Amino acid sequence: MPSTKATASSRKSAGTSKKAPGKKKAPVKPAVLKLLRNDAGLAEYADAINGRYQNMLARKQHFTGPDGSLSDFADGYLYFGLHRVADGWVLREWAPNATRIYVVGDFNGWKEMAKHAMRRVTKAGNWEIKIKDKSFGHGSLFKLSVHWDGGHGERIPAWANRVVQDPDTKIFCAQAWAPENPYKWQVAKFKPATDPLLIYECHIGMAQDAEKVGTYVEFRDNVLPRVERLGYNCIQIMAVQEHPYYGSFGYHVSSFFAPSSRFGTPEELKSLVDKAHSMGISVVMDIVHSHAVKNENEGLGNFAGAPYQYFAPGGRREHPAWDSLCFDYGKDEVVHFLLSNCKYWLEEFHFDGFRFDGVTSMLYYSHGLGECFTSYADYYNGHEDDDAIVYLTLANDLIHQVNKNAITIAEDVSGMPGLAVPIRDGGYGFDYRLAMNIPDYWIKTIKEKRDEDWKPTSMIWELTNRRKDEKTISYVESHDQALVGDKTVIFRLVDADMYWHFKKGDQNYVVERGIALHKMIRLVTAGTANGGYLNFMGNEFGHPEWIDFPREGNGWSHKYARRQWHLVDDKELCYHYLSDFDAGMIHMLRKLGSMAKLPVVEINANDSDQVLAFRRGDLFFFFNFSPTRSYTGYGFLVEQGAYEYVLNTDSVEYGGNGFNDDSVVHYTNFDPLYAPDGKGWLNLYLPARTACVLHKVEE
Repeated sequence: MPSTKATASSRKSAGTSKKAPGKKKAPVKPAVLKLLRNDAGLAEYADAINGRYQNMLARKQHFTGPDGSLSDFADGYLYFGLHRVADGWVLREWAPNATRIYVVGDFNGWKEMAKHAMRRVTKAGNWEIKIKDKSFGHGSLFKLSVHWDGGHGERIPAWANRVVQDPDTKIFCAQAWAPENPYKWQVAKFKPATDPLLIYECHIGMAQDAEKVGTYVEFRDNVLPRVERLGYNCIQIMAVQEHPYYGSFGYHVSSFFAPSSRFGTPEELKSLVDKAHSMGISVVMDIVHSHAVKNENEGLGNFAGAPYQYFAPGGRREHPAWDSLCFDYGKDEVVHFLLSNCKYWLEEFHFDGFRFDGVTSMLYYSHGLGECFTSYADYYNGHEDDDAIVYLTLANDLIHQVNKNAITIAEDVSGMPGLAVPIRDGGYGFDYRLAMNIPDYWIKTIKEKRDEDWKPTSMIWELTNRRKDEKTISYVESHDQALVGDKTVIFRLVDADMYWHFKKGDQNYVVERGIALHKMIRLVTAGTANGGYLNFMGNEFGHPEWIDFPREGNGWSHKYARRQWHLVDDKELCYHYLSDFDAGMIHMLRKLGSMAKLPVVEINANDSDQVLAFRRGDLFFFFNFSPTRSYTGYGFLVEQGAYEYVLNTDSVEYGGNGFNDDSVVHYTNFDPLYAPDGKGWLNLYLPARTACVLHKVEE
């Protein structure tokens, strides 16, 4: 790895001019971090918070020196890996434990040859070779034949940017990739729309209706237009980094710099991103830096006979729950590798940011397993991995240096304070954190409570229970809730009746209840979001069944690893009602603007009536969760004026009964008691198990 330490001689010398003698100034106290100022409850842990902040600054200085930048430090992908040069190719790898390394491939009959031996160029363990063979070129397959004291093995280069699997032998190899005509971007500069951020979570391989692995091109041509029509302004793509086992959902990564070749070529991925940008849709990548696959032949598990080259020492090397390996975030070369990985995807593929997977696992030595996190003491008790915390903070710093408009999202279930607070304020620098409590709340409510026991006060508390200084992404369900062994919300609500009663005109009570609650649950969740909202592809229309990737146990079938778009396209079925409602809701939220700046103002939360009402900006949300009671002239105290419908779950076009006339303008009734405050009573008809959104008409 290129040296990252600054020398003493490189530092600017202090000034030598003398000042006139004067009154001695008192020492300046360091500013109190905003994270501490905003939350008095953290004062007891100020030393730990300040210590982490100073540790991060020291590590950053260590990597950049006095005059460098993290962006410069993270240029490792430009040095390591395979690169075309004027007279051939140059390949570089970091393998400090190796004694000999040969490049073998289809260009030399997969044989070790002296002329294809790499040479060690630094004491730190960097190896290099220049390949001038005319038989080696774009498309050539190759590996490293690595020798170490007492052993030998074939390895895929750690910095490989293209890895392919032989369809017959199933063996993975690196592939030289440098097309004569590089991809030309149609949208050179793009700024994501984030007010609010509306995320469509997706997976390339399972995005097609056919029982097969989908491609980047098919997603670009078939799915992006659907996302655009629905109104989402961001897609979050899972499983981009190469992974040997398709069924891992992309979480057991082997080659961190290689976009998965099972979906197509790098240029085809770039064209997908480019097309999304042309539609005004940002593209966030699900990045896995929390762990790596154990595989040695395909991955980094024992790269050069050194099991700890990239991974934590001793018992911390293996993740106890994921059957994978945990990175050593305290090692300079590992931080260099991971930071360079972040910059690579931003620069080479124009991704607009990342959802960091498994952040909880990174933050704690326990990986969060068996931890309760019931008080602030649980975040500052010495169980935290400070090296990982520093890495995550530096990653966010780097990402926003490379692209100031980048989006970073943390998947953390522990509730670590400051995770989505700016670094300068003492936080870790994420833009958003996932509100992972919300899907758990809905699952628990649907499973354990009768409809008559759903409490609006409980809902509003759970949906808005978040730190005031951090933006969150609210969601009813992500891919996690759709995986085999779990159930989607629609399947919990309707279950087997989906197979027999989802045809128009054939709905029974179970289906009608499920459709009504599916819409209401999504509306109250999205309506109370403070940063953004997320939906996993297909769940907007109530995609049936679960996700089950091809595996031995299901006969390697793709039947449940796809999206059955034909169901929502068939207007004779009820699925399109849910999709049409979702589109109406998303387009409404887009007009609302920055939800983070619009507080959720509670108007009414009546558990007895099961009625909930709140305001967001100029939108007023009303819910009647009662399964049996409809209310005529239910009064809400709001600003005096006229109100008209924006969205109604009971509209016929969304599969409702149409009990309200959405064209009617409602006027508040005068009340002398509240008139001095400019308020009056808005009386609405609230049919059972419905919700509506109104906005105040400008006079």
